[in-house]
Amino acid sequence: MTKKSKSSALQNKEGVSQSEITNASSITKIQQKRKAKPTTQELISDIIKGNITALSRAITLVESSNPKHLEQANDIIKGCLQYANASVRIGITGVPGVGKSTFIEAFGIHLTTIGKKVAVLAIDPSSSLSKGSILGDKTRMEDLVKNENAFIRPSPSGSSLGGVARKTRETIILCEAAGFDTIMIETVGVGQSETAVHSMVDFFLLLKLAGAGDELQGIKRGIIEMADAIAINKADGDNLKAAKLAKVEFNRALHLYPQKDSEWQPKVMLCSALKQEGIEDLWKDIQSYIEHSKENNYFEHNRKEQNKFWLLQTIEDRLKSDFFNQPTIKDALKLQLQLIEDDKTTPFVAAE
Repeated sequence: MTKKSKSSALQNKEGVSQSEITNASSITKIQQKRKAKPTTQELISDIIKGNITALSRAITLVESSNPKHLEQANDIIKGCLQYANASVRIGITGVPGVGKSTFIEAFGIHLTTIGKKVAVLAIDPSSSLSKGSILGDKTRMEDLVKNENAFIRPSPSGSSLGGVARKTRETIILCEAAGFDTIMIETVGVGQSETAVHSMVDFFLLLKLAGAGDELQGIKRGIIEMADAIAINKADGDNLKAAKLAKVEFNRALHLYPQKDSEWQPKVMLCSALKQEGIEDLWKDIQSYIEHSKENNYFEHNRKEQNKFWLLQTIEDRLKSDFFNQPTIKDALKLQLQLIEDDKTTPFVAAE
């Protein structure tokens, strides 16, 4: 039988080939199996039950820049709010190469072994081209990502202040509603202001390296003033001696600063995430801080002040978004950009 006759034999009276019928049948089966998109109430209910798939879907809606998703995302947050706030929020920052991901994995594994449920919100540097994450923290926390009591959500930092994803604050609420009692937020740590992450956590941890010329940099105000503890990582092997010297230097620096509003005296600690040393002591220090700040009512006061800050921040974000989405603004901006390119105006005159 020739190829032509074989092809003809595979066709029915209507001239439709057998392969086309098979493909159409497969597509129909897939569509039938595919579940309809869950409603807002279904997502809220599943999140409260600890359903990770529902949590991930809700976070995607919250992070979306699509105006259609904004209303549903807001409804989900409102529905979850009464189940939130029952966690310890820890911000972790440090320069690239300090070992943040290795530390967070070791810290997260320790917490899960003592019965904690851990959510890691890893803020990745963004590609200037695709706007997506560059580092991919999930691939660098292989053991923690497989832990059933841990949830890791990497998000591109975009243009957000201090490398904090635009919707991290709302994501914290969703994770708390899902039953995670310890939330860790990892910042990019590229020398930008870390004010944003400091304004959404209870405890701010600064990771440092010894023997990397970082000691003098750390003594600058700003970042060290915000830190509730300094952990010198990679304090092992040949680097142990340098780490101990760095600890002395940082302790001296800390005593030069005025007392914090929380009335807490930050400590400098040594740790090795690779060898899982000093992790337990650090967690005990965090627990002491939480107990101390709750006793003097700073814990509750701080969270209320953070909520006020995020109200103002959200208004600013919304005004900016609404402004640039106006059709008249889009047209005017396009015109001014062309005038700038043709050297017919300056950026300042164009802005006016």
